[in-house]
Amino acid sequence: MIRKLTIEDDQHVQALIQQKPAENLFIIGDIEAFGYEQDFQTIWGDFDNGNLRAILLKYEKNYIPFAIGTFDAEGFAEIINKDTNQPMLSGLKEITAQLEPYLTITYQQKRETYYAKLTSTDHLPSLDIASVKLLATKDVDRLGDFLSQIPEFSSLVFNSEKKRRNIKKGVTRGYYIESDGKIISSASTAAENTKSAMVVAVATLEENQKKGLATQCLTKLCKDIVTEGKQLCLFYDNPNAGKLYKRLGFKDIGFWMMYQ
Repeated sequence: MIRKLTIEDDQHVQALIQQKPAENLFIIGDIEAFGYEQDFQTIWGDFDNGNLRAILLKYEKNYIPFAIGTFDAEGFAEIINKDTNQPMLSGLKEITAQLEPYLTITYQQKRETYYAKLTSTDHLPSLDIASVKLLATKDVDRLGDFLSQIPEFSSLVFNSEKKRRNIKKGVTRGYYIESDGKIISSASTAAENTKSAMVVAVATLEENQKKGLATQCLTKLCKDIVTEGKQLCLFYDNPNAGKLYKRLGFKDIGFWMMYQ
């Protein structure tokens, strides 16, 4: 049986999603931030003999399903199919794959990325990270200038005001190394919540690459986040790009799918 969930269901929801905090980064963060009673966010639950076995969260136009084991994939797909506002879908591949046969929507773009997580500091290198600084709101404009020089982020629309707001809210933080007052390397988090965080914007200016600067920033980030009892996760497209993360202790946990 599928029905909309309310705050009264939260204990059962948390019991399900907290089994895999990194995998449920977005669901946990959206529920913590916005709860169950918002126009732009709706959460459905699939119950089997009274037990919550799966949830489907809609945030604005994006749907994210999660389950451990079997669930009513056809029922969740029916909810998405009825949405006439160009719905998007994202989630772990083993879950979205169960929805696909029942989806009547034609998605123009289907992207698959590696998904990895870090739960321990055991494999972090012993580096001198004294030069790594924590990003403050006063540094945000410099970070935007830095990221605009990174080819991989050429299409990024950097919103300084939003970045400052998210730093104050605690849903993002950044680490950087500077030279002559300019940021030359960085690593940040996004979608940070009480249990997990996403690694983003790991980069170094081309002329400063191959000096281990990004590794220093990332090592400091990982130590701080994991020491706080949170799990770190990240997406990466290229297996070669994943080698750095695996040296730090990240382990693949599957694939993350995005349908647009």
